[in-house]
Amino acid sequence: MLESLRGKRMMYVGDSLNRGQYVSMVCLESAKSMETTGSLTVFTAADYNATIEFYWAPFLLESNSDDAVIHRVSDRIVRRGSINKHGRHWKGADVVVFNTYLWWMTGLKMKTEDAYRMAMRSMMRWARKNMDPRRTRVFFTSMSPTHAKSGDWGGEPGKNCYNETTPINNATYWGSDSRRSIMQVIGEEFGKSKYPVTFLNITQLSNYRKDAHTSIYKKQWSPLTAEQLANPVSYADCTHWCLPGLQDTWNELLFAKLFYP
Repeated sequence: MLESLRGKRMMYVGDSLNRGQYVSMVCLESAKSMETTGSLTVFTAADYNATIEFYWAPFLLESNSDDAVIHRVSDRIVRRGSINKHGRHWKGADVVVFNTYLWWMTGLKMKTEDAYRMAMRSMMRWARKNMDPRRTRVFFTSMSPTHAKSGDWGGEPGKNCYNETTPINNATYWGSDSRRSIMQVIGEEFGKSKYPVTFLNITQLSNYRKDAHTSIYKKQWSPLTAEQLANPVSYADCTHWCLPGLQDTWNELLFAKLFYP
């Protein structure tokens, strides 16, 4: 992978799920340096004259959640037609991996599918105007499922991914937190795209992995209360994924699509 990226610039753009995939990727390399400035983190693989970068933009468009550290706001606001605010930092990349999903699902009073469609159109319009398909490969990673409702897989009601140690073995399983309507929007908009965007569909395979989340082992930004400690289910993180783990598989798929399209 790194040999193929020699002399090139690869960039992940999106939210913390994309950051997890980015971290999975940079863990491949030993001789390295990493530098963060605002929303942009740059990993330099010195031996390969390559950079692998992550840019925090959870909506892709400008929003009030754009601070890479302080972005926990209750009322999320997105500015329509504002992708260039972030997009100027993405120009010149040889590989761009976009994602956006989870942040659209809460705190919105607008119709989610319509808002998400707006973001997809903005992303593809930006790629068409600013990227040369002969030089740059553009990918989009589908929604990353959560496992916050154990009832979805026939578990004990009121529980979540905490203490789950085995995958779901039902091949048709699809969690309630993964909106099929959003997948439909992606399919419709990508089908009309004038820029070749490669779709990295990680949703179904990730749906099975209720055992792969950070759960109670995530970094806690504030001390846990006695009540929380007494009930681990209450603070288990069933959104993000352990590394090494599932997101390494996402990057294996990315590798296959990048070099064997």
